[in-house]
Amino acid sequence: MKILTFLLLLFTLTAGAQTAITVTVKDAENNSALPFATVIAHNKNFIADVDGKVIVTDPGNSFTVTYTGYKQQKVSVTTSRKFYTIKLTPLPEVLKEVVINATNPANELMGRAIRRKLLTDPQRKLESFKYKTYDRLVVTANPDSISGKLDSVFAYEKLGKRFQKLDSTIFKFKKIIDRQHLYQTEKVSEFKFNRNQGLKEEVLATRMAGFKQPLYEFIGLNLQSYSVYTDKIEIFETKYAGPLADDALLEYNFKILDTVTIDNRSAFMIYFSHKRREKYKLNGVLYIDKLNYGVAKAIFRVKNVMDITSTHFFTYNEEQHLWFPDRKTLKIVKGNNKQDIKILGETIKFDAIDSKDHKREKEPSDYVYLYSESDNFDKEFNIPLTIRRSSVAIEIKDDAINRPEEYWNRFRPDTLDSRSLTTYSTLDSLVAKDNWEQRIILGRRIINGYIPVGPIDLDIRSIVKYNNYEGFRLGIGGITNDKFAETFRISTYGAYGTKDGQFKYNLGVAVRVGKFSNSWIGGSYTDDIQEIGSTSFATDKRVFKIYDPRPINISTFYNYQRWQGFIETRILPKTESMWQLSRSRIDPKFLYLYNPDGNPFTVFNLTTASVAIQWNPFSDFMQTPQGRIEIEKRFPKFAFQYTQAVSGIFGSDFNFGKLDFRAEFEQKYLNGQKTTALLQTGLAIGDTPLTHLYSTSPNNLDREGVLARITIAGKNSFETMYFNEFFSSRYMMVQLKHGLTRFTVFRSIKLSPMLVTRFAWGAMDNNRDHIGLQYKTLEKGYYESGVEFNEIFHGLGLSTFYRYGPYHLPQFDRNISVKLSFVFNLF
Repeated sequence: MKILTFLLLLFTLTAGAQTAITVTVKDAENNSALPFATVIAHNKNFIADVDGKVIVTDPGNSFTVTYTGYKQQKVSVTTSRKFYTIKLTPLPEVLKEVVINATNPANELMGRAIRRKLLTDPQRKLESFKYKTYDRLVVTANPDSISGKLDSVFAYEKLGKRFQKLDSTIFKFKKIIDRQHLYQTEKVSEFKFNRNQGLKEEVLATRMAGFKQPLYEFIGLNLQSYSVYTDKIEIFETKYAGPLADDALLEYNFKILDTVTIDNRSAFMIYFSHKRREKYKLNGVLYIDKLNYGVAKAIFRVKNVMDITSTHFFTYNEEQHLWFPDRKTLKIVKGNNKQDIKILGETIKFDAIDSKDHKREKEPSDYVYLYSESDNFDKEFNIPLTIRRSSVAIEIKDDAINRPEEYWNRFRPDTLDSRSLTTYSTLDSLVAKDNWEQRIILGRRIINGYIPVGPIDLDIRSIVKYNNYEGFRLGIGGITNDKFAETFRISTYGAYGTKDGQFKYNLGVAVRVGKFSNSWIGGSYTDDIQEIGSTSFATDKRVFKIYDPRPINISTFYNYQRWQGFIETRILPKTESMWQLSRSRIDPKFLYLYNPDGNPFTVFNLTTASVAIQWNPFSDFMQTPQGRIEIEKRFPKFAFQYTQAVSGIFGSDFNFGKLDFRAEFEQKYLNGQKTTALLQTGLAIGDTPLTHLYSTSPNNLDREGVLARITIAGKNSFETMYFNEFFSSRYMMVQLKHGLTRFTVFRSIKLSPMLVTRFAWGAMDNNRDHIGLQYKTLEKGYYESGVEFNEIFHGLGLSTFYRYGPYHLPQFDRNISVKLSFVFNLF
């Protein structure tokens, strides 16, 4: 859903209104831009952007350009002239307002601002606060900036140009934008902060043009940072080093541009730019109060594929001696890119970076921009305040989507104009006509592996599969949805293996006992097969895949017939947990005899109790009327699972315990690279049969020749390890991946190199109790490294791995693995 949001934003606004002029301010000596220069016209200040450009509305007969350290210049306005490039002459910098003994006064000033955050950051100084916010977001364009003429399209030939047709695209676009915005959303929220419980947003009302049920994932998008004092500033789902972070003086260059007055208090206007010349960097202006060094205003600017300006406004509270957030704005326009982007059959055209050729014809996406504004009101400070359900960062009230127009008018700073009102009525009818809301609901279900058919969601993951034991596994399954019942569900599936000739099935029922915690109590019966030595966490989500690569090559399974009772819940903060009690009959479908203490078993019974917990302590969650969503995925994430088998209960034959643990790490970089790490370990103590021990996910066929072993790569599998080659009763697995920036080799051929290294160590207790399979253990440590080239062409990829270390094989080519991959993207 975040990708869908990104698509809405791939647009820009070009030129200003007819009564405006565009001014570009540069250094007269080196012709470089002077970022955030001030243009004064009619006693109004206009601040340039990072490129020294600013649109000045109603400039009158003249305007004045100023920049600290440069001689100011007054410029006369010519009626027919719309663009002005002003070059200022440098002067020795004089800062009478600042008396600080330092090489760079701005650095000393920012050092004081950073050290005083305990007194200036509202979330550090105040014990509690709450306020309401009205948010409005539009995707629109300025009608006056668009020509209403019909364009002629010519074909250029040797003898000249030949008329082909009239192009009415821009003409039609202007007619639409004259009447309405392209998109619009509104939201009313109440923010509550308690120093011991943190910050929470309660959405009181939300409205999205065209949708009766809003896209909750869109509401959870973090388009702007809440605070300007944090170590990381987040803008449009990307994090940048904050200019007020503790180490900001190492990251940024600072320069005092001017002194201004805000709320009758003097403030320094300080420009900051990143020291490293990175493509993806943050710069902007901070307005620092002269007396208390708090932030009175902040402007953040990012310019790459998207040109983004995020502005934070503050008002000074005399009682608290504090600058408190008052308003935020965000504007996103189309930036520069080396090549056009084709999305959903449409091409978004860019002017290439540093390109001198800007003669291409304008298209609608060149005029469109996104603008968001948030206004805060009803502020209260240091009041007794307890936050209910503080484990969720955003909670959407059940009646938030059904507010009448009178409710909205109570909170809107201004009454909606005719374009805004038309936007709602037009998009409501268009979305309903094309059934877009149902399409999105269907898309969500498909991503999770279901197709809704009335009160039942059919499980498309169970239609057809393949493995070496069952052959083709043909089946059907499903689960009831809210149309059947909101507090009761039935799930079932049936499957038939064409090779083993056996029928497998499941039937389960559950009752919801807690809506906020999404707690269910249920039971099931299953007769099916499972890979031996496999490790799965009960809390893992079943994600839809067109294919599931590893099971294709697996031939060693066991049949289980299991009665199970369970409780699944999210009652613990930032967790999902599954509590299970089961009784199973286990029948290995391969040559195997388990002989603990001289007592042989070929078929055995197990009674087990288990608990599995997925804990994402650093993520943010949103509670919606339809359930809980993880809106901000942060790492590390942890999974725990403990299973205890007890002998003598319901005919159970063995007594053993299993403890499993997994930790996931991820670090994204602004240049598009990403590093991930996986740590997984397991320990089995007691009389544990081989079926329930560990094989560390091998994914290689025992065949001669590299080409004969080419199969589909798994997600976290050991690609050079052969099936059933190693088993352990305790193990540890570490995986490191680093993805490099995607680049184009030739036309449609693109590479996304991923460097991969894996390591596994293990050991086996009571090795002689397991009779049948011939296998090794992992005491010496297993190593493999390789490179993955994913999505080379239309989702197809290729990877290669090499096995080395103590378990390196004598025959060289047996250590090499080549695998195919396929990534299916809906967008």
